[in-house]
Amino acid sequence: MEIREAGSEDIPLIKNLAELIWPEAYGDILSEEQLRYMLDLIYNESALKKQMDIGHKFIIILKDGIEIGFASFSQKSPQEPTIFRLHKIYVLPRQHAQGAGNYMLNYISEESVKAGGTQLELNVNKYNIAKQFYEKKGFTVSKEEVIDIGKGYVMDDYVMVKDL
Repeated sequence: MEIREAGSEDIPLIKNLAELIWPEAYGDILSEEQLRYMLDLIYNESALKKQMDIGHKFIIILKDGIEIGFASFSQKSPQEPTIFRLHKIYVLPRQHAQGAGNYMLNYISEESVKAGGTQLELNVNKYNIAKQFYEKKGFTVSKEEVIDIGKGYVMDDYVMVKDL
């Protein structure tokens, strides 16, 4: 497996991967309408460009030269410079349980430490089986939060943290 940093030229690829991954990842958790709304909100070209512009570092993972997933992370805030946020980490469903998620998480942890990070934080939907993956990787639930994302939809999440 190989990781490469993504740039604005990769926005169509990231959007396409999200379109392939999200229905599998969230199909049993979210209504089809909310899933579509969130994809359109978070993964449209201008939204992805804005995320990159404000400092979200995107990476692409490749297996045998083929893009199979992506992730993004950043420093949480200037006020909390040692806390890094894992914003996204997704792998094509047919590639699950083959080490790609672990490979990206290790890369993100290493890059965060190099940049002065001492803790990695993320949000995960309360009903997402990915929570078990994060727990195996040393993350613990620090709090619960419900985030209003508009149109009557919310994200019902756990905030999880891990010391680096």
